[in-house]
Amino acid sequence: MASLLAMPALACDNPPLVLVPDGETATMEELVAVQSEVQTYMAAMEEYIGCVDAELEASGGEDSPALYQSLMVLRHNQGVEEMEVIAEAFNEQVRAYREANPEPEGGDDEEE
Repeated sequence: MASLLAMPALACDNPPLVLVPDGETATMEELVAVQSEVQTYMAAMEEYIGCVDAELEASGGEDSPALYQSLMVLRHNQGVEEMEVIAEAFNEQVRAYREANPEPEGGDDEEE
């Protein structure tokens, strides 16, 4: 265990999760705002994953202790999975918003 503590640390910070509102009750403005938060989160998570990868590489990559490698790969994979979950949650709520707020048929081109 002491060898794990001797590994270099680049202080990779996992970004906070985005709270996606319920699409059935959210306003378009709320969804647009959270879309921006999701984009910011995705960029921050990509930085986090890059940091985790760099931390593993700085520790010797494949030559680092097996337990350390395993932990860093787990952190990387969890970051990717978290990104996928956030993206799917957002898309699901956009679909729920569209179902709860259908556009009028014919739009502004109604005949008199």
